[in-house]
Amino acid sequence: MTLQDALVQGTKLLEDAGIAVPRLTAEVLLGHAVHCERPFLYAHPEQELREVEWIHYGRYLHERLSGKPTQYITGRQEFYGRDFRVTPDVLIPRQETELVVETALEIGRGARRILDVGSGSGAIAVTLQLETSAGVYGTDISAAALAVAAENARKLGARVEFVCCDLVSAIADRSIELIVSNPPYVPEGDRASLQREVRDHEPEAALFAGPTGFEIYERLVSEAERVLCPGGWMVLELGYKSRDRVLGMFGAHWHNVRVVPDLAGIPRVLQVRLASE
Repeated sequence: MTLQDALVQGTKLLEDAGIAVPRLTAEVLLGHAVHCERPFLYAHPEQELREVEWIHYGRYLHERLSGKPTQYITGRQEFYGRDFRVTPDVLIPRQETELVVETALEIGRGARRILDVGSGSGAIAVTLQLETSAGVYGTDISAAALAVAAENARKLGARVEFVCCDLVSAIADRSIELIVSNPPYVPEGDRASLQREVRDHEPEAALFAGPTGFEIYERLVSEAERVLCPGGWMVLELGYKSRDRVLGMFGAHWHNVRVVPDLAGIPRVLQVRLASE
């Protein structure tokens, strides 16, 4: 079995099963089995697979056909131009979440202390530390997720201090100049409508907020006032159709409100500033 034959067969299997982007998925899985990058597959199409490589490739295809996300099979996901390790203990970083980073960099490049609430893989926290050299902290209720985040920080050379706690409960009063977060915002009632890759494989604690989907937003907005310095900023990723409800959580002492749409025009990120005293 050559690399070219394996790629053709894998693509056909995935395509027949209705898997999105079957060719790209086959390339990624075959490259993972052979321990090479995708360009190698096209530079050496005649190379024969060793038996162990064929076995691994077949297993990866089977896992993807059963609904397991490609990122959990390979253990990798790119975010903001960097390669992050991901496991089923963490939410897979999405491209749209890069807009949270871009917004935070735009308003908070001078911040000395940044807090990422619900760090997961550490993608936001690690990226902001490397881009700003600020003191960055990350919290998550999952110790397993923070172990992945800490590994990513070490691998990428980021100085991030991770703390296992509920939201900001372990953070000192008025100690943070910028809070960023991509919190859980899926209502429990939407579980059945999620893609099986998300519903069956990604961590529930990182997805579901409660019956309405706004429970974490409400707690985080309330608790942010304690840990933010006067004049501090908050940047939040917004769930689908959540803009108006989340905006209504901020009282008169919050200013400089801006909603940033993603490339599809969907309101994706909210930035808001606590009033100075």
